[in-house]
Amino acid sequence: MGKHAKISRTLDMYVRLCEGKSISKAEEAARFGVDERSIQRDIDDIRAFLDEYTMGNSTEQRSIVYDRAKKGFVLVGEERALMTNGEILAVSKILLESRAFKKREINSILDKLIAGCVPQKNCKIVSDLIANEKYHYVERHNKSCIKDKLWELGNEIKQCELLEITYDKQLPQNETVKRVVEPVAILFSEYYFYLNAYIVEKVGETYEQVYDYPTIFRIDRIRKYKEIGKKFKIAYANRFEEGEFRKRVQFMYAGKLLKLQFKYTGMSIEAILDRLPTAEIIQQNDEEYMIEAEVYGKGILMWLLSQGSAIEVLKPLSVREEMKKILSDMLSNYQ
Repeated sequence: MGKHAKISRTLDMYVRLCEGKSISKAEEAARFGVDERSIQRDIDDIRAFLDEYTMGNSTEQRSIVYDRAKKGFVLVGEERALMTNGEILAVSKILLESRAFKKREINSILDKLIAGCVPQKNCKIVSDLIANEKYHYVERHNKSCIKDKLWELGNEIKQCELLEITYDKQLPQNETVKRVVEPVAILFSEYYFYLNAYIVEKVGETYEQVYDYPTIFRIDRIRKYKEIGKKFKIAYANRFEEGEFRKRVQFMYAGKLLKLQFKYTGMSIEAILDRLPTAEIIQQNDEEYMIEAEVYGKGILMWLLSQGSAIEVLKPLSVREEMKKILSDMLSNYQ
């Protein structure tokens, strides 16, 4: 009985230390009906556990010290597997700005994040700092729940399962279509989660890719999906790399890979380089920059237009001509 009581007592104190509370030997001795030497041994056992754990995990830096101001022992340092209070606040702000989830979903996620603050008083601080944004959070117009879809589609990607999806397509006209696809990645951009997948068609007993680049499907518009009982294989050399794709795509518009060249005369070259991770400055004269970048599809046109007269597209000529046509059409709206 005594051994079980000691284990229970030690675990109780360890949990409270992890919560950011202080441990007074006198108070604990009175609480558990033991002498202070027993409490000291319990604290020494926790110290030994932390020391042993730190030896096996160099990223952990936690220890128990005596805090004179609190007149008790406290746990200091950080458990690297957990988020710091600043990280929790930052992620909470990003989630609110993303508008990726329904209000019920975002409240649940934020509550779980904030509950991880240590000490506990910081829970209220973080909660207060995001309270106004949380209260005024506006859901997307399409309010379908996507959390479960994300996990299920992630498993389909991992298992390399061919899927038949039923998709609500908006352009060039509203219609519902069915596609058989090789799902390869899940990405997030501009309020929405997307499934990157290669469209395939049946040729004899096998399925072959229709395009040599992936199509992008907004996950909230995927009405339903099912496995067709076939798996697909992608050679390691040809595997889809989300990070490389992300560098080259704008506004999740798919298409062929283009090498873009443009002239920039705006205020912040840093903003251009941040927006286009593949961008390189190939020439500079005073405040004029010549830039090259690799991009997928024509989503780049939306961004180029947003820069006004600060950008002039030079190559490829097809993109330059399309920019001229769009600008001409825009001008005609105001005549």
